Amino acid sequence: MATVLPRPDLNVIALQDPAQPIRLQSHTPLYAQITEILRGRILEGTYQPNQQMPSEADLMAAFDVSRITVRQALGNLQSEGLIFRIHGKGTFVSRPRAFQDLGSLQGFGTAMRQMGYETHSKVLSLRAVRPPQQVKDKLGLPKGAKVTELRRLRFLNREPISVDVSYLPTQIGVRLAKADLANRDVFSILENDFQIPLGYADLQMTSMLASEDLAAKLGVAEGSPILFIERVIHTRGGDPLEYEELYYRGDGFQFKVRVARAAE
Repeated sequence: MATVLPRPDLNVIALQDPAQPIRLQSHTPLYAQITEILRGRILEGTYQPNQQMPSEADLMAAFDVSRITVRQALGNLQSEGLIFRIHGKGTFVSRPRAFQDLGSLQGFGTAMRQMGYETHSKVLSLRAVRPPQQVKDKLGLPKGAKVTELRRLRFLNREPISVDVSYLPTQIGVRLAKADLANRDVFSILENDFQIPLGYADLQMTSMLASEDLAAKLGVAEGSPILFIERVIHTRGGDPLEYEELYYRGDGFQFKVRVARAAE
């Protein structure tokens, strides 16, 4: 089913009375000033995600500038990922994309709260299971061993952002069941409550399409792009401790990493 995007409420989002154009400074390029003003409106929430922006004609009247100047400003915002265009319909505000640094082993909740986002989790299930072969291989488990499987739906600013599936040794899982998994990262619980220092993670990342079940949990259409991460967490001593499968909405999250040039 096609997504219905809200029409603009000009009483709310109009920049100001077109008869009183906004005065711009002369020493800075006009398109750069318009970009800055519109960026501020988006980031402060005046223009909401998926809300239609004022038309080019409205912006021309509001700023008393040419169409090419308005298009330069909108082009800047589009390149920053703040807006998107739909041919024949107009320009809309993009969903905000939070990001996490892959160069640092840090819990999702901790990383997001440091950037000012609100985050929490909903525990979908916590149970003892016989691990799939892939989990056994990644964690180096003996034949017949069981693990604790933890499934959570993670929220960012009260909207679903990812489904996380974690596998840990049962002796840890039993203790984990008593922890506040809705508001705390597993990393924090392992290190602070269980005194298990973490060392590093091995991960693989790929893209996939959302299944019907995954789409329903994340609030996206079936077949939407999903960022899939497979991660193995090791203790400081190098022992594999936790295996994770993370499914992130492709339209609401991104990862960043700094890569140093290798010596030749």
